[in-house]
Formats: sequence, structure tokens, C-alpha cells
Amino acid sequence: MDFLKPTFKKICLLGLLLPLSGCFYLKSAYYELEILNQRVPMEYALKDPGLTEDQKRKMRLAQEAEIFAQDQLHLSANGNYTSFVKLDRPYVTYVVSASPKWQLEHHFWTFPFVGSVPYKGYFVESDAKEEEERLKQQDLDTYLRGVSAFSTLGWFKDPLLSTMLRYSDADLVNTLIHETVHATLYIKSNADFNERLAVFMGNWGAELFYKNKEGADSKTLVQIKFDNADEKIFADFISKEIEMLKAWYQSAPAHDETLRMNRLKEIQERFATEVQPRLKEKSYETFSKTALNNARLLLYKTYLQDLSNFQRLAEKLHWNYQEFLESVKTLEKHPDPEQGLKSLADN
Repeated sequence: MDFLKPTFKKICLLGLLLPLSGCFYLKSAYYELEILNQRVPMEYALKDPGLTEDQKRKMRLAQEAEIFAQDQLHLSANGNYTSFVKLDRPYVTYVVSASPKWQLEHHFWTFPFVGSVPYKGYFVESDAKEEEERLKQQDLDTYLRGVSAFSTLGWFKDPLLSTMLRYSDADLVNTLIHETVHATLYIKSNADFNERLAVFMGNWGAELFYKNKEGADSKTLVQIKFDNADEKIFADFISKEIEMLKAWYQSAPAHDETLRMNRLKEIQERFATEVQPRLKEKSYETFSKTALNNARLLLYKTYLQDLSNFQRLAEKLHWNYQEFLESVKTLEKHPDPEQGLKSLADN
């Protein structure tokens, strides 16, 4: 379940916090508030004899990264990650996503304030499995994954979770900046835009953090740049494949499941022969081996498809993080943030 990079192991759970009627909302609110009520100030958590020295080192790193995000990147820290919650499980929540089998489109759920999102989170794995089975009964492709981190989009002070301490140092910093981007700017019913913005700014912010912390010759910075370069190569590849698969679905002569599975397998074969040899790291090595379907492919669409407009805007602004942030903030009320981003990059 944990084959994806930390970038994909996060979810925004603001919609689950609201004390609305209905079993799902009440149960989700109960579990989320239970987690928030377990928050311990970081200075006390760092004295916990039940935590290893390496875990405490990562907790201090998280504090350092959040201060950097607020003071140097001008993100809205909102008091996040100044507290800690120790969980007795590998994931904080379990997330289900789905898609029609012959149409590469998200199956959406709608929540207050965040609007339509292409996933639904559960704090109990068995509940997520029940939802996945219900979706399968509707003849949908599904994907269930464990999630190690979440954001309440600035409505609450998010704690650092013990599940996040399994990340490498660089991935932890990236994750914290990613989530802080969400707390700074989140556009309702535009999950794909929000996630790609946070991916782009998380990658960029992690580079800036380690350049500031360890210098331009930092070995960690070199590693981050390798990871980000691999992610760009994979993003370019999967973006093109998603567009070709959309066209194929429109022209497919018959809804033959064997034909469809063979077509999906072709994507993995092209990755293995054309892309994998170009990658410096192993982040995507399981892609050619996993059971691929539309729901899994759309996860890549949400997080990675076509980051070029973000890059062009950053280049136009001479890679000034604060100016970039202020520029994308102007899209908050835009009827089509994707088109608005393109206009910002072009004009």
C-alpha cells in the first residue's frame, strides 16, 4: 500500500471535521477530534522516553522547517507542528479513490468548504475497505491507500504525527512545506490544482531549506535535486500517457476488459524501457510492477500532471518564492485556476 512517494501520502481532511449530521461525518469528526485532543506540546514530547533519539531529531527538524516556511518562504504556519501526537498505527487514515473503467475521470465526493474532492478518507481501515467494495459493486476502478499526514487547511493547529517520522529527513521537510502551502492557499473544488501547487512549492521549498541549512554544496541538496529531477521526468511521461489513454478510451471499439488491461500494461512496459533507465533514484521502481488501473493513474494526474505552467511562472519571476506565492494567491477567486495560471505564466 505504501509504494508511493510521501507526496502522495497526504490528504486534506477539513471536510471531516465538521459536526454535521450523518454517520460518516459524526464518526470521522469523532476520530479526528480524538487525534487533535492527543496533541502534546513539542517541548514535552521531546522529553518522552518512549521516543528514539532519531525520532526526536526529526521532530526538531520539523520545527526548524516550519520556522523556515513561515519566516523565509512567507507561508502561513498558523502554529502548525508545534505539537506532537504519537499514534499506535502505521497510517493516520485510509483513503479511497475511484474512476469509471472506460473513462479517465475522477469519481468525486463533496464536502463543506473544500467542495468536490477525488478521494474519501476514513480513520478505520475496515471502513475504507467497505467503501472500496461498495464502489467496486458500481463497476468502478478503485484504489485504497494508507496516508501518513493530513492538513486541516489552517482551521486547526495541525500536530506533527508519529507516522510522519518514518519519512527521510528531506521528505519530512518537503511534506511539512507541502502541507503549509495548503494552509496558506486552498481553492475550493480544485483538488488537482491545489495538490500540484503544493507539490511544486514543496519540492522548491525543500531545496531552499537545505541550501540555507547546509549550503550550496550540501549532499542532501544534491539528493533532493536528483529526486525532483526524477519526478519531473516521471511527470512528463505520465502526463503524456494519461492524455493518450483518454483518447484511446474514446476510440476503443469494445469495452473488453482484457483489451483494457493490456493497454494499461503497455504504459508500464514503456515506463520500464523508456523512463526507468533515465532515473537516478528508486522512487518509482515499483510502478511497472503494481496493479495499474484508472484510479491509480488519476492519483498521478492529481499530483503530477503537467507542472510546466508552475515552472514557467517561477522562471518568469526569477525563482522568487514570495513573489510566486503572491502571484498564485491572485487565483483564489478565479473561475478556472488552471487557465489563470497559464495566463500568469504567459503574460
